[in-house]
Formats: sequence, C-alpha cells, structure tokens
Amino acid sequence: MTDAIAHRGPDDVGYFESVTADGAARVGLGHRRLSIIDLSTGHQPLGNADGSVQIVFNGEIYNFEALRAELTARGYAFRTRSDTEAIVHAYEAWGTECVARLRGMFAFAIWDARRGRLFLARDRFGKKPLFVHARNGTLLFASEIKALLQFPGVVPRVNRAVLWDYFRYRYVPAPATLFEGVVKLAPGSWMLCDASGTSESRFYLPPDGARLEEALDCPDPVGRFLELLDESVRIRMMSDVPFGAFLSGGIDSSAVVALMARHSGLPVKTFSVGFAETAYSELRYASSIAELFRTEHHELVVSQAHLLEHLPALTRFRDAPVAEPSDIPIYLLSREARRSVKMVLTGEGSDEVLGGYPKHVYDRYATAYQRLPHWLSHGLIEPSIGALPYRFRRAKTAIVNLAIASRAQRMPRWFGALTDEACAALLTIPPPLDGARTEPLSIADGDSPLRAILFFDQTSWLPDNLLERGDRMTMGASIEARMPFLDHELVAFVSGLPDSWRVRGFTTKRVLRLAMRRLLPARILRRPKIGFRVPVNEWFRTSMRDYLLEHLSGPGSRTREYYRPAELQRVLQEHIDGRQNHEKLLWCLLNLEIWQREYSL
Repeated sequence: MTDAIAHRGPDDVGYFESVTADGAARVGLGHRRLSIIDLSTGHQPLGNADGSVQIVFNGEIYNFEALRAELTARGYAFRTRSDTEAIVHAYEAWGTECVARLRGMFAFAIWDARRGRLFLARDRFGKKPLFVHARNGTLLFASEIKALLQFPGVVPRVNRAVLWDYFRYRYVPAPATLFEGVVKLAPGSWMLCDASGTSESRFYLPPDGARLEEALDCPDPVGRFLELLDESVRIRMMSDVPFGAFLSGGIDSSAVVALMARHSGLPVKTFSVGFAETAYSELRYASSIAELFRTEHHELVVSQAHLLEHLPALTRFRDAPVAEPSDIPIYLLSREARRSVKMVLTGEGSDEVLGGYPKHVYDRYATAYQRLPHWLSHGLIEPSIGALPYRFRRAKTAIVNLAIASRAQRMPRWFGALTDEACAALLTIPPPLDGARTEPLSIADGDSPLRAILFFDQTSWLPDNLLERGDRMTMGASIEARMPFLDHELVAFVSGLPDSWRVRGFTTKRVLRLAMRRLLPARILRRPKIGFRVPVNEWFRTSMRDYLLEHLSGPGSRTREYYRPAELQRVLQEHIDGRQNHEKLLWCLLNLEIWQREYSL
C-alpha cells in the first residue's frame, strides 16, 4: 500500500503493527515521507513516550512551535523538532479537540492503544486528502485510493450511482468517489473507529456558511488584511529545504511572491508555465513580476503533445478523471520545480475566499433577473446574447445561469456542469433517487448571494476539485504546495467584513486589490482575468480530433454505453464544426473514458 504512493514520500518509509488489547483485531500503520521539516528525527510512525499513541501524518502544522511551548509547560517531553510530535502530545492533552488548535494542512491517523481506538482527521478546507474503505470488519484508509486498491479483496468497480453527480459538477462531491465502496472524509472532519463501530464529526465549517449578524469593527480593513496575509505567507515559508513559488502573473500569485520577497534573504525561486498559443499564456506578466522582485525565475512552455503524453499518467495520480485541463501544466511545472525545490507557495484559494470569479459578480443579480417579464428575459435577452460569438462566452454563461431558479443547481452550472435536463438527454443511466443525490451544503436563505456562492465554493468546488488537483499534481512530482490564502484565521477575518470588501460593482477581490496597491504595479492589478486555461477548445477541433472520437465513439470505448448515441454525436459534431463550444463536457467525457481504461473498469 505504501509503495503505491511512494511519489508522495520518496525520502523515507516506516511501519507500525500491533494488536488490540483483547487480541481481537490487528492494527497497521504505514507512512511515506517527504522531508520538509526536521530532516533527521522526523521519522514516522511516531509515538508518545510509552508508545501507546502512534501517528502517521501528511501535511504541515505552522503553529507547532507555539503548541510545543504550551505542551512543554504542561509537562510533555519532546524528542524531536517535528510538527508531527506536537500533534501526538496535543492529542494526549486535548483528545479529539486537538484539531481545533492546529493551524495548517493535515490528514492524519492516530492509534490510541489504551482506548482501543483509531482517530482520523482532515484539515479545515481539505488541502490534504483522506480516503476510507470499510468492509467485513476491516477499515482501510490512505492518502490516495490507489493504496486502498492494493489490499487483498478490494476490487475496483465503477460507482455508477454517482455518474450523474460527475456530470452535474464535473467532479464527484464528497463523501462519494467514482470507486464503489471508497469514500472521502469530509474537510474539517474527524472519524473515530473502535470495537463498537465508527462515528464522524465535523469540527469546522467555513464562516461564510453562517449569517453575518454584525460586521467586524475594524478601522483599517485593508491594513489588517495585509498584516494577516503577510503573516500567513511568512509562516508558510517555514522549511528546512529549498522552496519557491508558482507565479502566474495574476494578482494572487504575484501578491504571494511580493510578500515572500519581504521575508527572504535570498532571491525567491519562481516557476511559471505558459502555452505556445499566446492568447492563453500569461508568461509576460509573470516575467514582469519576477523582474520587479528580482526572483530566480524559471519558465516552461506546454504544448498539446504534453497533454497526450501525460494525461493517462495523471489519471493514475488522481485516481479519478482529470477534471481540469490545467492539471497537466501544473504537474509539468511541479516536475520542473522539483529540480531545485521541494516545496512551493501558491495563490490557490484566493478566488473562493475573496470572490474572484465573474460568477461572484453576476450571481448577485439572479433574483432580479428572474423577476423580469418572460417576454424580456426569454424572448429578447437570451436569444440576443446566445447569438453572440464565442469571445462573449462569459456573458452567454451568465444569462443562461441567471435563469436557473434553484440555487443548488445554479452554483455548479457556473463552471460548465450539466443541468438535470441535459444529463437526462445524454445519459442512459437512470438518475439517482432523490434521497441519494449529492447536494452542496445548505445556507440560510436570508444570507447574501455572495456568501452563499462562496460557501459552496469553499465546501465543494475547492476541496473536491481544485485542492484535489493541486495535491495530486504536486505530490505526483514529489513536491509540496502551501496556500496562504486558505489560512483559517485570514478567512475568518475576511468573512467578518461586509460583502463590499470582496465584491463591489464589477470589482472582484477588492480588499486584496486595495492592499496590493502598496506592492504591485497597476498593470497587474487592472489586467483582465485570463485564468489558468488550456486551449483544448481548439485542440479538440484540430490536432486532438481523432483522439477524441476514438475514445468516445470508437469500438474500444468503455463508456459509450452510458450515452445516447444521437446526443453524443450531436455534441461532438457541433464542437468539431465550431457551432458550439462543448469543451468542458467533452473533457469530462474523454477523461472518464481514460480513467476506466487505466483501471480496466
């Protein structure tokens, strides 16, 4: 099982085996280590003084030195300099409540021999993964599903019950996965397992899920935000090995690099990726930031040939269909960065916390749009916008989605997922029963539309898609990624501000833009959002056309039975002819097929 995830920890391996006090059950822990902190004494599994508590841990705890001081004052003796040992003694001191004291990213398992129980926990936003498989009295857990599949008797099967969810979201929302019998532990949750069974509890929900009763009384929100972001960057630079940053040239990664430069005595190592198609490439912006802050800069250009070469392998890294085309450049950039560093800081999470997508502007007007007379919205506006060329894709997306009355269905649609009606037209598989459907976590109707959609982003889109992508693609290259914008103390501050500090008018991430006036040039603050887009739209019409058709409708296709032939052919032909852009749907179809081929499903 540990060999299957050796890429996550190429530096060390360790095991612990025991039996329960009554001899009725066996216990085994395995660990692969990527050494970042305490290189000499951080071996795992790691135990307490008498060995009755044992831990395997993936992640970083940024406040471990403060925890260490507090626990030392309580009488606990430390044998290592690792953050792992701080978790062990925190568990001894506070039990399951220890998770509330951890500032960082983590997935860990603690075996408590005295209590005869296993304690599993996952960080607040789900930066680190944790999968579970329970069957016939055996509970298995791992950082990646591929490790579970090594256990005797665990046979990989397609979880057909969630195929509708896959197309409704473009990923499978927690707790389900596409593998039958394998589930994700939800972000901000822990699980206890003992002789009486298992129980789960959620110790954290993003504060945007609660009604803002009273805004924070802060005389200088911009200054305080900058202080918290600066601290978040600084503590994530904690490392005993070389590190750097991913730099796109957008405001998020540029802000991280600017703040890193404050705290680094050496030039920050920065890494950027671009495309031969200049309309999709941000290298010129990244280069200007690298020059401004005098970083040690590295660039990589990705082509369609890279996609064809690496896509099957990335499906195996992810143990799932590759949800976003940008997985490929992120993996290749991680592999390039691994030549000189073992850890990077990224701008991931800024959009989902601060409101950085066009949908965060448009969704606020959904109720008003739905109150328009039918002749105006459906008879005039929608046909007129629908007839516009592709370059107006954001306006076209906005009008289609604003008409969806159900908030639960509208939120995933902003990212190009299928409606229930579109799923019914395409899929031969019957829809799940109402009780079996996966829906985003609810939010009070009286809360603001912005907080509602950010809460969905933070509890579904972010952990089940973007953070999953970031973890698998970086760890696939044996490199760790840290995300300053997802520090829970920073998130709590931002959530306590009035909405206008995040989105006002058509200005997104307003508090960040105001804070960065002190550090970044105006050309970076004002430039349009490109996003980390890969030109598969064009590739599917040209160089990847035959590859796409062979996988989806060729005789070797494993998934074509899922689709109504006429509807599949319509979608393919419309895209190839250039009449419609179905790149997101076609990407989902293609990667589901590749996933099934890779796992012989």
